[in-house]
Amino acid sequence: MMVRGFFRKVWPAFFVATVAILAAAVPVHSDTIAASGPPVSKDLKPVLDRLQRHYRDTNSFSAKFNEEVTTVGAPVRKRQGTVSFRKPGRMRWDFDDPEKQTIVSDGETLYSYDPDLNQVVETPLKQALKSSSATSFLLGIGNINRDFKAAFAHPATPTGLIDLVLDAKTGGYKIEIGLDPKTYNLMTLTLTDQLGDVTRIAFSDIHDNVELPDSSFAFKAPPGADIVNAPASP
Repeated sequence: MMVRGFFRKVWPAFFVATVAILAAAVPVHSDTIAASGPPVSKDLKPVLDRLQRHYRDTNSFSAKFNEEVTTVGAPVRKRQGTVSFRKPGRMRWDFDDPEKQTIVSDGETLYSYDPDLNQVVETPLKQALKSSSATSFLLGIGNINRDFKAAFAHPATPTGLIDLVLDAKTGGYKIEIGLDPKTYNLMTLTLTDQLGDVTRIAFSDIHDNVELPDSSFAFKAPPGADIVNAPASP
């Protein structure tokens, strides 16, 4: 059985999803941001503190998104769809045509469904957490200052957003985020991995603390679908 493009198609999207909710999944007080690691600048610390407070108080959200994936040696891929998230560890990404895909986490298992193949890739969430410090935020065990080197982006983009760069201390990827200066909602996110592949996502129509039932994060494999267990982490 062939798992087409598993690492190219499933995991990049999963990393983006988890990073997009990293602050939302960290249930700690803002003063813990600078409790470990090197001190942040006086200008940066209030931004991180407010970001932490905003997402500490955000238990759920839904939004629309546009995704652009630039892979070395391949054409740019563009997709759009909707995303929803609810603490702890529940999320759902629905990608529209022309390349449909559904990624769902019910808090225990991560499902990625490719309707073209009628194939479901299942990954235990605890296993997914082993692959990157970014994914640790999914279960609320991450810490911005411990796991990342945070800095303002230079030069800032001409969008009026608060642009931050988060470099993973474990190496391998860089995250750039754009925050709404009024609401501190995450508006843009760019992930660059160790291969030079870049995933960009822009969010819109964001709604915080919306009612999202368990059924939103339940997944049942369609009839006849191939069920594939993700390769074990090395």
